Amino acid sequence: MGDFNGFGGSDEENAEIKRLNADVEADPDSFDNWEKLVRTCEGLEGGLNRNSSPQALAALRDTYDRFLLKFPLLFGYWKKYADLEFNISGPESAEMVYERGCASITNSVDLWTEYCSFKTETTHTPQLVRELFERAADHVGMDFLAHPFWDKYLEYEERQEAHDKIFAILNRVIHIPMHQYARYFERFRALAASRPLEELAPVDALSQYRSEIEAECQAFGIQKSDLELERDIRAKIDAAFYVIFQRSQTETNKRWTFEAEIKRPYFHVTELDYSQLANWRKYLDFEEAEGDFARTVFLYERCLVTCAFYEEFWFRYSRWMAAREGKEEEVRNIFLRASTLFVPVSRPGIRLQFAYFEELCGRIDVARAIHAAILDKLPDSVETIISWGNLERRQSGLEAAIVVYKTQIDSTAVDIFTKAALVTEWASLLWKVKGSVEEARSVYVKNVQWYADSRHFWQKWLQFEMEQPTNTELEAQIGERVKNVIDEMLVKSRLSAGIKQEVSQTYLSYLQQRGGKAAMKEFLAMDREIFGPQSISTITKAKLSKDSNGLPVGELDDATRLKAESRFYSYYELHMDPDPNAQGNAGFH
Repeated sequence: MGDFNGFGGSDEENAEIKRLNADVEADPDSFDNWEKLVRTCEGLEGGLNRNSSPQALAALRDTYDRFLLKFPLLFGYWKKYADLEFNISGPESAEMVYERGCASITNSVDLWTEYCSFKTETTHTPQLVRELFERAADHVGMDFLAHPFWDKYLEYEERQEAHDKIFAILNRVIHIPMHQYARYFERFRALAASRPLEELAPVDALSQYRSEIEAECQAFGIQKSDLELERDIRAKIDAAFYVIFQRSQTETNKRWTFEAEIKRPYFHVTELDYSQLANWRKYLDFEEAEGDFARTVFLYERCLVTCAFYEEFWFRYSRWMAAREGKEEEVRNIFLRASTLFVPVSRPGIRLQFAYFEELCGRIDVARAIHAAILDKLPDSVETIISWGNLERRQSGLEAAIVVYKTQIDSTAVDIFTKAALVTEWASLLWKVKGSVEEARSVYVKNVQWYADSRHFWQKWLQFEMEQPTNTELEAQIGERVKNVIDEMLVKSRLSAGIKQEVSQTYLSYLQQRGGKAAMKEFLAMDREIFGPQSISTITKAKLSKDSNGLPVGELDDATRLKAESRFYSYYELHMDPDPNAQGNAGFH
């Protein structure tokens, strides 16, 4: 932020700018905060111009730069910024803003059209103007709603009285499926009537048409003048153009339904409703099935302006592009844009996918750096820590994975519930990857004193004991170990009664399904102890010392505990196999 000490504005303006900037820094994702700051900076000193104080101009530029770095797809603000720079510093500064804007949102018909319009008014060298129009055509010419751009291009060439260039532009446009295809074709057809034959078709096509007409004349014994021959050649050319028109009409109609359903073709921070997202999915399905690579890429780029905050479309685009041969850099660029600009780090999935891609490409250090960058912002991201551990396991072996978990467990930035999850992952790694049941069990036994208040810890330990290989002789030992886990939980944990009942229900199901002849004795005793009324239930009768909030000392209420542990369960539900240890993920203390 610019230095406002000694700023020439009023004290009220100084204080307001500092307050709004503090709001932005406190919540950089709030669009409303940014918008208020931008508006206030624009109004400094009664409205900024080239005579405003350097401090005020610096504040305006700094705010716009940071704002558009955060929200680079807001084409309207790029236009406003360019207009401000034009009024303050002249056309060169404005052009620099337009260049930055068009680089940030390369497929904005509106922004490119505004830039080209600006160029036509400030540059008197036709070659420079045409070069810009051609750059814009490469980026937005295929857009279904590109007619404002093409109209601006045609308007410029009309002012230059360059009829040959007007015809050439129209000859390009009639091949593009777009909203106003018919209007361009009618204009093209009318102009074609006055253009030389050499401009209407290649030499070999003209020769073929002439030969066909002469053969027809010879067959019927007709002699035609040069004027009549030209008329007949033009008729054949017109018929060929009409075929192009019909093709463009067909392709336009195929897309019309999808385009009509796009209610917001531009970027905004507000969410899209389900029907809009569903339409984009269907539209992409259609374009992919059509098989035109350029058109499919263009539609993805359009989609990712409107749906920039929806990671599903970044995943889809990267997967589609990766299926094409030789597109490694294109895939990397998709991941970079998603990770650095649009998808919040609070949803790390696309960044982890980026890391897997770089691992595939042999850039292991880059994959590690991506994981480290996520954890710098989200130190309690279980998904990221497990992913990093598995990266090291794949590349450097089991011990390297354990180092990852140990480092995170020892970190003061990681909370106790995350550490409990990592301990269970470490045990799973020893069990499923190393094949050492005893070492895995030792991890649980040694760490129970640290993580006895984690429901996740007890559930994973119980699951571990229940999934050991068994037979008639071994089942009794397994039953003793399972019962020992439940007994340990009931004695050592400060979990709420509801959570203890939930975990204990797993043991009761085990007794029903795998218990021996005397299992019902244990079942009913446990059932009374866990689920009985307060007069007989060990859980509900337990009296612990209370804190000032009326909670047992050290115990969290269910709502707080569920909130703290929710990220673990959502991770396992979304990312793990039915056997949650199947991936060989791990952690330890």
